[in-house]
Amino acid sequence: MSEKPKKLLDQVRDALRTKHYSYRTEQTYLDWIKRYILFHNKRHPERMGEDEIRAFLTYLAVERKFAASTQNQALSALLFLYRVVLQREITLHPDISNISRPKRLPTVLSHQEAMSIISQMHGVPRLMTKILYGSGLRLTECLRLRVKDIDFENHQIIVRGGKGDNDRVTILPDSVAAEIEYVLQDVKALHDKDLREGYGETVLPNALGVKYPNAGKEWGWQYIFPASQRSTDPVLGVIRRHHLDESVLQKAIHQAAQLAKINKPVSPHTFRHSFATQLLQNGYDIRTIQELLGHKDVKTTMIYTHVLQRGGMAVKSPLES
Repeated sequence: MSEKPKKLLDQVRDALRTKHYSYRTEQTYLDWIKRYILFHNKRHPERMGEDEIRAFLTYLAVERKFAASTQNQALSALLFLYRVVLQREITLHPDISNISRPKRLPTVLSHQEAMSIISQMHGVPRLMTKILYGSGLRLTECLRLRVKDIDFENHQIIVRGGKGDNDRVTILPDSVAAEIEYVLQDVKALHDKDLREGYGETVLPNALGVKYPNAGKEWGWQYIFPASQRSTDPVLGVIRRHHLDESVLQKAIHQAAQLAKINKPVSPHTFRHSFATQLLQNGYDIRTIQELLGHKDVKTTMIYTHVLQRGGMAVKSPLES
């Protein structure tokens, strides 16, 4: 008896996992593909193409008024569906394939503002915020830090599998290093407890778990900021201890900014922006900052030079003549 063919969304899920996309990306892509199919009255994507993609993206832009970044996310999901799963090349008009984001200057904090927010925080969220500001990490990069990623001897953090799945090295401030060593004592005790209770295995990147079956229980692979409770892995169904949820830090920073009376929109990413601008103010060259941030193109890093200008192109106002 021939095996029943898999449903389309199951095929998409398998393709994403084969290419080692993150679980979050998997959920996001599946959601966009479902929306696309429902928008076209449950027609199978095999019977649709460029015109239907255009109609869906137009709906997102005109009717739903989604931002360009959201439209690009939906487009990426649909292109993955057609090109990878259905193995069908899709040629889109430039006005669809190049949805441009409006240029926005990032919100940055002065050193005094950044430290005033940090001073209102406590415990692990405080340490994580110091890492964002002191080392320039993204929120997810900080959450995914493992014990082996901290090089205390050389005062550096190895960021593995960052944006674009690239590794990089950034600085480890001395004060942060001391706090991490202190926190790791509690993390080690928690890991030992998990092992005694028959757990203690963490998820490994890519296919390392297959290649090294016992590596997931090794101390070096454990998250520095583990969740307080064990949970079931949504992919494999195994009970593990994942890293802390991002909402914990987001809420802590929001509350601390209010207590510090900072009247700017402050998020975890604001501290990464502030890291870059502080380095520029301290005279470090743009290429060095680009490497520390992990930007593929120096043009991305150049936006911080605009943040530092006074007024329009650093022109002195006639009132101050």
